[in-house]
Amino acid sequence: MGIDLSKKSTVMPGSNGHVGDRAAWLQGGTSECATLPSPLKDPLRLVLLGAPGVGKGTQAELLHKWSGACHLSTGDIFRDAKTLPPSERSPAIESALGFMERGELAPDETVLALVSERLRCLRCPGGFLLDGFPRTVTQAEALEQWLEAQNLPLTGVIDYELSIDKIIERLAGRRVCANCKKVFHVTDQWASPEKCPACGGQLYQREDDHPQAIRVRMEAYHQSTEPLIKFYRQRNLVLTIPAEGTPEEIFHRTADTLALRPTRECKQHKSAT
Repeated sequence: MGIDLSKKSTVMPGSNGHVGDRAAWLQGGTSECATLPSPLKDPLRLVLLGAPGVGKGTQAELLHKWSGACHLSTGDIFRDAKTLPPSERSPAIESALGFMERGELAPDETVLALVSERLRCLRCPGGFLLDGFPRTVTQAEALEQWLEAQNLPLTGVIDYELSIDKIIERLAGRRVCANCKKVFHVTDQWASPEKCPACGGQLYQREDDHPQAIRVRMEAYHQSTEPLIKFYRQRNLVLTIPAEGTPEEIFHRTADTLALRPTRECKQHKSAT
């Protein structure tokens, strides 16, 4: 039986509605979160997957508000690191930012070094929502070893799916303000389709939001993610969620699917690869 969401509760039964500052995740090293959630009997420990345009970030925030699990995004680490002086950046962060500036994906070695600086976040008593990690089978194997060493079972791997036509419709309709950098969509209601409703600046379409560029990105995403999905399917961890509809509808779909999941224990999924 699924969770009763008729009242659209924003907190998972048993959670404390904790909203952390994620300092330990964003800054790594010896940084500490200002507050920690109270321990839960069965905290969510999820990996979130989904192609650009499926709304994975929005779902992560909704799941966080509902369950109290911390949203651990590697993208947030990079954005936060850009605001730090070089003297406060670890070698792993410096290396990752270098790859980003060149428009390249950071290799496994760099990503694993980055996450290893933040391993205690995986022990967060409120659980976690991993977003952007793991991206490869090598990274997934490392995560599996880290979690098993701490006897922390992974709840599941949420794979948000949406047709390529729907993704193109979402991404190709985005417009960015050249002045304030805010993002809008052509389906939004504003006075002028060329002027930013916030500051009056010129709106433009990013090069990688053109339909053909989106198709290329989607092909690259599926090629790189297919082995990762196979890895987690062999461990019976994949929960596929259709990403059609409003954010709220997708969230309710996700919450009901999670409510039906069996309780997992560590070291019970030694499948041949």
